[in-house]
Parts: sequence; C-alpha cells; structure tokens
Amino acid sequence: MGKLTVVAIRAALSNPGTYHDGDGLALRVDKRGGAYWLLRLQRDGKRQDIGLGSATLLSLAEARRKSVELRKAVKVDRRDVVTEKKDEAAAKVTFCDAARQYHAENRAGWKSAVYARQWLASLENYAFPKLGDVPTGSITAADIITVLKPIWQEIPETARQVRNRICAVLDYAHAKGWRSTEAPSGNSSLKAGRGLPRQAKSRENRKAMPYVALPAFITALRRKPSFGRMALELLILTGVRSQEVRLATWSEFDLEGRLWAIPADHMKRGKAHMVPISDAAQAVLARADAFRLPDTDVVFPGVAGKPMSDMTLLKVLRDMSEPFHVHGFRSTFTDWAANEGFADPVVEAALAHKTPDAVQAAYRRTTYLGTPSQPGARVKLMNAWGRFCVGGAVGMNQVVPRPANKAG
Repeated sequence: MGKLTVVAIRAALSNPGTYHDGDGLALRVDKRGGAYWLLRLQRDGKRQDIGLGSATLLSLAEARRKSVELRKAVKVDRRDVVTEKKDEAAAKVTFCDAARQYHAENRAGWKSAVYARQWLASLENYAFPKLGDVPTGSITAADIITVLKPIWQEIPETARQVRNRICAVLDYAHAKGWRSTEAPSGNSSLKAGRGLPRQAKSRENRKAMPYVALPAFITALRRKPSFGRMALELLILTGVRSQEVRLATWSEFDLEGRLWAIPADHMKRGKAHMVPISDAAQAVLARADAFRLPDTDVVFPGVAGKPMSDMTLLKVLRDMSEPFHVHGFRSTFTDWAANEGFADPVVEAALAHKTPDAVQAAYRRTTYLGTPSQPGARVKLMNAWGRFCVGGAVGMNQVVPRPANKAG
C-alpha cells in the first residue's frame, strides 16, 4: 500500500519538496510550483531516475500503475528503459532541426555574418531536400553520398564544404545523444576514390564564355522567359556574383536613381556594394516586375517565394548545352572591358574586388559613380557593357556571330 493519498498530494503541490510513496515512486515539487512523478530504480548496480510525467496530468493511480510496468521492464525483462527513452526522443530530431540548432549555437563565433549565412544556405540548398526530414540517428554514409554525387564534380569546392558541414552536424547530434555514432569519416567512405569518385586535382579557372559570343547568347537566353534566365541575364549585365543576384530583393533597387544597393550580408567580402543600372539591366528588371509574385520581395524567387538555389543558374547553362560556368561571366566582362580600354581600377571597383595595394586601398576612396548630372566612369562602363551585350557592337559596329555548340 502506498504512503501518499490524493489529499496529501493536493497539500504537497503548494510545498516544495520530495514526497515518497514507496517502491521508488516519489512526487517532486520544485520552488517554481512544478510537480512531477519520479521513479528511482537500481539496474546493474547503478541508480536510474526515470521521469514519469507531470503530477497535474498523471494521477496517483496512473503514476503507480506506470511505475509497476517500469519496474517489471527493468527487473524482469532486463530492459534499459532510460536508453530506450533517449532513443525515442532522438528519433524525433531530424537533420534539419539539428543543423539549425548547431548553426544557432555556433554562428556568433564564426568569422562573419556572411559566412554564417552561407554555411546554412549550403545545407538548405543541397542537404535539406534529401536529408532534412530524416532522423539524425539513421543517416548513413550512403545517404550523404546521395546528396554529394550530383555536385561532386560540377562544383567540387562547394561539395566538399557540404560534406564537412553535414558531418559537423552529425558529430554534434552524437554529442547531444541524438545519434549513437559520430559522422562517417572523410577518410573512409566519404573520401574521394572510395564512396565518392576522385575529383580532378588541378584547379582550373571557371570556364568563361568569349565575350564575342555573348550578344547571341543573351538573345537565345530571352527566348524562354523564366526567373532563372532573367536572373542570369541580370548577373551578366551587372557583373555581380551568383548569390548577390539570387538574394536580391526589390527594396535594394532605386529604379529612378538607377542604382542597385547590395547589402553587406549578401556580399562575399561583407561590404555593401553599389551597382549602376544600365538600360539593358533596367529592361530585365522591368520584365521581372511583370512576373512579380505576391507575398515575396525576392526579385527572382525560387520555391515558395524563397531565393533560388545557386544550382538554378548553372542549370540554365546546362539546359542550353553551354559548357561555361556562371562565375565565368565576370571574366567575360573583364576581358571585354580590357579590350575596350577601360581602366583597371574602374573594372575592379565594378567587380567589388579588394584593392591589392594597401596604400591605394587606404587613399582611394572614390566609387567612380559620379553624380546624376555627371555620371562617373563606372556608370559609363556599365552602360557600354549593357549596349554591347544586347546590341553586340564590337569595334566598328560589327556583330560577331556566336559559334555553334559542338556535340560531345
């Protein structure tokens, strides 16, 4: 017969302390007014405290019945009910939940807000579609390889980053008790040449389209309107990086003042960047505005109005059977500008590159943007680039035909 009664429990709820019923069952009331049932057992000579639930939800009779079942499970069936409860809780922690919690706990110590955003975005783009809803405890090396294979050769550096970040999340899950083992090692099944194919060792510049082929390419690009194609066209016309155009929102654009103010957290170097908007770029934005989706400020939205994946722009090129890389269009722009005689500092400023000379960086404060009444060198550069891209003027107003794609 237990020591506690319903009346005694009612009185105990207002008096913090531990009230024993017998056979290891006790009611514990804390100073904040919380009350819960606790069962203390011995298993293999070690004490185990098992929480049964809130005393406001579980009656005395129910707590006694539950304690009898647990004592039988431990003493007779020899089960490790504490581990079972942990495993049951761990089974509910998905990779998405673990990754977001890891990110939230660690981002303050990372080198920049840009890196922290890129860290999570890489998993959102590549890992979450396949692993997001999978419990961390059941993810295997084969699951990780399935995520990595489509990008392992195409964008090797990003693929390696994604692999390392997945493993970091799984190691974190192991430390939290959500996973029985650490992540598969990068020196075993996730190493190139084992579970994954070998990547080319030589690092080549990302292949760039010859600028003489660009006008015809943009003409072809416009034949099938889509957010991905419009985003790629604006990227080409402005010389920006992929993430800057993918994350672009309408609030960044001053269409009347013909300026695009890219915020620091969208930039690689973490510094805000101003981009003059040429007539050609303005036309792209006008087309995007005509397709604008409600309930999102993203200029070129992907799924559910969120920024598109960085694979979207590359897919546009692959669908058009182009062997070039998205980042290569910055090289295309640089080659054209050099051929047209634009000053290197102006081109470097347009590309948001860091000035390599420390003295020059300290004293060169100009943005080459000028004023509305007296446009600066960068405004003239981007206007000339835009006219070339959509008009194809080369040298003496000649249009150079684009070479046909070769099979293979």
